[in-house]
Amino acid sequence: MLAAMPPTPTTPANRGEPRIRERSDACPGALRLHPADDGHLARLRLPGGLLTSHQLTTLARAAEELGDGMLSVTSRGNVELRGLGEECGAQLADVLRDAGLLPSDTHERVRNVVSSPLAGLDGLGCGTVQLWAQQLDALLCASGRAARLSGRFLFALDDGRGDVAGLGADVTLLAADGGSAVVHVGAQAFRIAAGDAPRAALAAAEAFLTAAEDSGTGAWRVRELPAGQAPAVGAQLEAAGIAATRVRADAGERTDPTGAATDGPRAAGAGTEHGSGPGAGPGPQGAGPRPGLVEGPGRWAVSVAAPLGRLTAAQARALLPAPSDEVRLTPWRGVVVPGFTDPDEARARLRALDEAGLITGTGSPWYGVGACTGRPGCGKAFADVRADAATGRDRPGEDAPPTGPDPTGPQPSDSPPQALLPVYFSGCERRCGHPHGEHVDALALPDGTYRVTAGGASVAVATTARLADAVAAARRSTSTTTPTK
Repeated sequence: MLAAMPPTPTTPANRGEPRIRERSDACPGALRLHPADDGHLARLRLPGGLLTSHQLTTLARAAEELGDGMLSVTSRGNVELRGLGEECGAQLADVLRDAGLLPSDTHERVRNVVSSPLAGLDGLGCGTVQLWAQQLDALLCASGRAARLSGRFLFALDDGRGDVAGLGADVTLLAADGGSAVVHVGAQAFRIAAGDAPRAALAAAEAFLTAAEDSGTGAWRVRELPAGQAPAVGAQLEAAGIAATRVRADAGERTDPTGAATDGPRAAGAGTEHGSGPGAGPGPQGAGPRPGLVEGPGRWAVSVAAPLGRLTAAQARALLPAPSDEVRLTPWRGVVVPGFTDPDEARARLRALDEAGLITGTGSPWYGVGACTGRPGCGKAFADVRADAATGRDRPGEDAPPTGPDPTGPQPSDSPPQALLPVYFSGCERRCGHPHGEHVDALALPDGTYRVTAGGASVAVATTARLADAVAAARRSTSTTTPTK
């Protein structure tokens, strides 16, 4: 059974003076390559993180032939290719089109859609959000107006377990019981029929575009809109012919036009047993799947994570063959391979992925460790944060609690989660790709030192030799102050 109330979808409110955007966003895409110190960068949007076996093979080959041989999984479940030559853009575009990875040249940067990675796999949840992702993608690509969205605008499709609802999306669809869903946009929430969910998400995005134009600020995201200029989501839903009931965003209660709460449908997931399968892939609410085996009704899946979010081409191929011709990349820089009918086959694949160097259990010293690109790839970084994150990581039990799983082998995902906070190493104050929620912030400073923040307190670390110990201690904190960009 899921928790009685998934967390309210997070869209941070605008604070202080409204931000004025005087230019369009410069987010890289598959067609708009971004120059970096290690070559050019391409970012490929993958709605729902979905890839076929052929598409994953194509990306691995492109990384080897055109880039640095690596696939970077982003905090939105997308893929980046780095180390690209300046003149390879057209060749890369042709490769992606042939694999069905570039359905629209005009919309390729706005296909930012994350969804619950374990939806339909573990007996939990109450929505077919992977289907929603495909339908929303088609709607976005067919909408000329949607092409004006920023490359940073984000849709989250949550099956009711509360994982991607906590990722700060601009539009969140939260599956509910009784064949309904709730669409959240900032402080607004509307209950709709589940079958209308993809159209409702598009309508909400179009309402945002109108509000952004009316505000004159050039806002890229909902949280950047000035106070008092919230999108007219209800009116846009009505114009689209979508029946909707306004509910309280924090409780799912139905409200009358004055805003007073009335008796109404239960919030998403409230009092509903979404499945009795023993699959224990989900981590804590707001977190992604734990690595290991995921058991569902008559099927098994394999969940792994990429160390520092980077997959070698060989590791990508080791994920295959995919029994259901489907691989799911997660916003927590992990990969889920569903469709195993034999648990022994799933365990064998997990062992093979462990041997390939992927994170297959919570006892791995790499579990929960992330980092931005850092030096030498990023000219804005003050340190080689990936190398610094690796310092001491080969020591047995590094960062591990006093008792915990053996880090040398794959662990089943129903192992109790380790009582360690995630840690993210950032090369500068921008903290690109940092996780949402509680985590330890290891920030490189211009003078070559680090500042490690956890539990509301910061510790200065003068040398990288002391960094591993400082981070290990901070990860055992019970709470953190999470910096925001």
